[in-house]
Amino acid sequence: MQGKSGPHEIRSVKRNFLLETLENELPEGTIRFSSKIVSIEEEGNVKLLHLADGSTIRAKVLIGCDGVNSVVAKWLGLPKPILSGRSATRGLAEYPAGHGFGPEILQFIGQGFRSGVLPCSDTSVYWNYTWYPSPDDGDAEESVAKMRSYVLAKLTAAKIPVEALDVIERSEMSDVVSSPLRFRSPLALVRGSISRGNVCVAGDAFHPTTPELGQGGCAALEDGVVLARCLSEAFLADGAEHDPGYEAVTAALEKYAEERRWRGIRLITAAYVVGFIQQSNNPVIKFLREKFLSGLLAKTMITMADYDCGKL
Repeated sequence: MQGKSGPHEIRSVKRNFLLETLENELPEGTIRFSSKIVSIEEEGNVKLLHLADGSTIRAKVLIGCDGVNSVVAKWLGLPKPILSGRSATRGLAEYPAGHGFGPEILQFIGQGFRSGVLPCSDTSVYWNYTWYPSPDDGDAEESVAKMRSYVLAKLTAAKIPVEALDVIERSEMSDVVSSPLRFRSPLALVRGSISRGNVCVAGDAFHPTTPELGQGGCAALEDGVVLARCLSEAFLADGAEHDPGYEAVTAALEKYAEERRWRGIRLITAAYVVGFIQQSNNPVIKFLREKFLSGLLAKTMITMADYDCGKL
């Protein structure tokens, strides 16, 4: 399909490859690993970041990219993300001789679950499964083996193609058996502070969303481009690099927040609605989905991905 930014496509990228690529663009020593923020103090316009290892960082600018349980988002006054009532599990299957899948996503929806299979390369295939947990699940979440058996039983009963089942059977699953899906209330972003002074949030710390659109990582990269653009305008005013001062940084972060606010709200809202409709077992919603809404849902997913955040 043709979009505003060119032909629409879906690309699955292994997370560690993406992180290594980004890290390699930075000077050595820029990143400090295992440095979780415990608390934030103010010393004039400087922020003092107290880390779990006992060390302290003095920051002129604090950008909270610390995930769904963000300490920085809490400091800004944003409410905690909401439980969606659904959980997800996922895995990656390796086919050393090649998997034979085409460059497309296979998606299975309805009957209370949502599942997808998507090639990452010629030899690896990613899969995911989301569902509404219930007491009927028994001990499925006790171990990786039991979770795999649970997912295979559900998909087999739904008559999913055998090649998709094979992906799950041979896959490596995360040590985290499953995780509850959470999202930030869109209303919290309408009213809440995305930035305050020389502090802001980005990525999941800003707009945690359920995974239906596949845009969580993409939106974080968009945040990075817009944030860098806004900050560079402050640091490179009049064509020369300089320390812009607190007021200029504050204005730059406010500009970033307003540019990204409604993008975050739309992504969270669209993902929740798509997931609710696709996964619902309600007879009325199922009828509407199969007769009228399937094309609209597909168009929504493509429309939300067809977004240009501008040049760096």
